[in-house]
Amino acid sequence: MPELPEVEVSRQGLLPYLPGRRIAGAVVRAPRLRHAIPSGLAERLRGLYVDDIVRRGKYLLFDCESGRGGGWLILHLGMSGSLRLVPPGSPAQKHDHFDLVFADTAMRLRDPRRFGVLLWHEGRDVERHPLLAVLGIEPLTDAFDGDWLFAAMRRRNAPIKPLLMDSHLLVGVGNIYAAESLFSAGISPLRAANRISRERYGRLAPAIRATLEASIAAGGTSVRDYVHSDGGAGCFQLSCAVYDRAGDPCTVCGTPIRAIRQAGRSTFYCPRCQR
Repeated sequence: MPELPEVEVSRQGLLPYLPGRRIAGAVVRAPRLRHAIPSGLAERLRGLYVDDIVRRGKYLLFDCESGRGGGWLILHLGMSGSLRLVPPGSPAQKHDHFDLVFADTAMRLRDPRRFGVLLWHEGRDVERHPLLAVLGIEPLTDAFDGDWLFAAMRRRNAPIKPLLMDSHLLVGVGNIYAAESLFSAGISPLRAANRISRERYGRLAPAIRATLEASIAAGGTSVRDYVHSDGGAGCFQLSCAVYDRAGDPCTVCGTPIRAIRQAGRSTFYCPRCQR
């Protein structure tokens, strides 16, 4: 599933090509993804300029003259979505559900599982949209640090790893990045959140930030479907210390990496380095 780094890499890949451009049209090939695609979306978009592309959690938000009577195109890649830049009119494949068309290029959404989101929000205040209003803190902002994490977790007795993946608390930290961040900070994914000291949260917060930034620099993680807007793949998975390495020796101490299930997801960790 594309997480914060993959969505940010997608945003950065589109920025040189779309902002400042006039939308010539749109092609909607499916009536719904996770939600119904708004009727008349293509007509609403036609003629508007893309002013900017921003990210909120795992959502890409296309500012289509929101301050001048337009609005926002809200896009989520779901479990299997990816964006490509293709020549206008390129033949669509089976899972190509949407094109945002410009004079000499088109942004194409491919989503084999159809669990993505494509919605329209009228006006400026996109952060008030119900899908965005419930999102937690952004881990790459200055507001996110060890003190914030300690305060947010001090009354929660659930294991720390599933809580790091709760988008109502903290956005964009998926399974891979939670596992790698906890290893970097030396914290067991089994440890209750309220049994972690402020000092250890002071190590975990920068570990989360560093892990996400490293993945962005590596082009994200490509395990199944995710590709960049130019068709390339991310390579962060090649540098993972614990994720998907069950039975392999820990890169620090040599102890075999252990795999368990937490909240329905695979968790990988070193039982010696992580306490």
